[in-house]
This record gives sequence, C-alpha cells and structure tokens, in this order.
Amino acid sequence: MGRVRENSHTRLVRTAAAAAVGVLALAALTTGCKVERVGGAEPTAAGQPGTRPTDDAKPSGPASPSATASRTPTARPDPEPRTLMSVGDRSGRVRELQARLRQIGHFDRSPTGYYGTVTVTAVQSFQGRRGLARTGRTDAVTWERLLAMTRKPTAKELDPPVAGPAPAKLDARCLKGRVLCISKNSRTLSWVIDGRVDSTMDVRFGSQYTPTRDGVFSVYWKSRHHVSTLYDTPMPYAMFFSGGQAVHYSSDFAARGYDGASHGCVNVRDEGKIASLFAQVRDGDKVVVYW
Repeated sequence: MGRVRENSHTRLVRTAAAAAVGVLALAALTTGCKVERVGGAEPTAAGQPGTRPTDDAKPSGPASPSATASRTPTARPDPEPRTLMSVGDRSGRVRELQARLRQIGHFDRSPTGYYGTVTVTAVQSFQGRRGLARTGRTDAVTWERLLAMTRKPTAKELDPPVAGPAPAKLDARCLKGRVLCISKNSRTLSWVIDGRVDSTMDVRFGSQYTPTRDGVFSVYWKSRHHVSTLYDTPMPYAMFFSGGQAVHYSSDFAARGYDGASHGCVNVRDEGKIASLFAQVRDGDKVVVYW
C-alpha cells in the first residue's frame, strides 16, 4: 500500500516537473523570437526574399549626410568686373583713357578729361572689337586690355595744342568799341577792341526750339560760378546779355561738340579762353549776334 502511494506521488511529481519544463521551454522560445526580430536582418522589399530596392527607388526619409555631401555644388556666376570710369566722370585718368583710345583709332578728337557720350561710344567700339560686353563703362577688364595694347601717352597726346578757329568776317557793328562779336555762320566768337580781333573761340547756339537771339545787346551781369535756375546745370563764366541768355563755358560742348545744343545761350568749348575773356569783359560791353 505504501509502495502504491509512493509510485503515485512520484508520478505526480514527474508530471508537475514535466509541465514546468514545458512552460519554461515555451517562454524561452517566445523570448528568443523577440530578440531575433530586433537584432535580425530587415525584411526585403515587397516581401520577396533575396530582392533589394532598385537604384531609382526614392528614399522615404531625408538623405544621409554622405549622400548630401556627394552632390555637385551649384556653380555661381562670376562677379562683374569693377567699374573704374563712367559717364559724368572728369579726371586725368579719363584724359589718359581718351589718349590711349586715340592711339588705336577709337577716339577721333583731342582728350578733354570728361567722360561724355563721345567717350562712351569710343569705349563701346573698343569693347566690341575685343569681344567684351559693350557697356560703354570702363571696367577693370576693359582698362587692363587697353593698357596691354597701348603705351603711356606723352604730354602732347594728353593735352595737344589746339589751333584756334579762323575769325569770321566782322559785322560792321563790331568795329567800334569793346565787342563780343558772335557769328552764327562761322560758329565763332571774336573778342574785338576798336576793330582789332584779340581772340577767337568756337561757340554753339540754341536749338530750333530754344534759339539764340540775333541782334545788338550789352553785357548786364557777370556770374563766375552760375548755375541755371531753370535747368539746374552749371554755367561757369556766365556773361548775360539778353534775358536768361548768356555767353558761358559748357562742359557738354567740350565733350560732345556740335552733337548737342544749348537752351539759347552761347556755349564756349575752350575753358581757358572763356576764363581769360571773362576777366576782360566789363558790364556794358557790346554783344553782337549775327549770321
């Protein structure tokens, strides 16, 4: 009886032990799947074993740093060369520019030192012949190319002697006293004292819409540093003779010549000559404007 109980008890112990072992085995198996899943290989695309995404597949997230670094950077345009001289400038360097352009046939007049429309056209001509952008401005590239093709101008090239214009046949009204004798036909002004021509200079007149008046007048006001109140433009060495019309120096005339016109005044091209004339003329001196 005691043996039967012992066998029964032994079977119960063994059964319980076997059950415990089964539970532990199941727990171990479940835990092992989780660890393998976390540390194992990623699933292949579309669930197909052994396949990989093609090269043209788009990434679903941001590009990695290595991929970003491998991209070719966008090329930036070269900066424009620095402008050295342009319209409105007045300097010895502009005079040198004009003299150098004249050496190679792009500037057909004496240097003035003023960067006007004639200089712009000359620079554009030079730039076009050398395959440069025809801006009309003298930038660093244009200047360096010009320096390489020319030599340093001499003093005479920078400031050549200017032959004075031939005096016009004097109007009879210019033969007595002190007279500014101005001929529209020859476009000259002669400073005449008692019938003797003291000096002659080139002049230009107003346009057809703002003509210079003909007739006999007298100087009633001199203004050395005058600026027009109507047009806000400089009128150096102004000698007024009829309303707002005056004889005065014009930098535009010096730069553009007869391509332009005044608003009715008598423009003088040579600053040295008008400065000398201004010093001699007095209020009350006669002015004769004629054809």
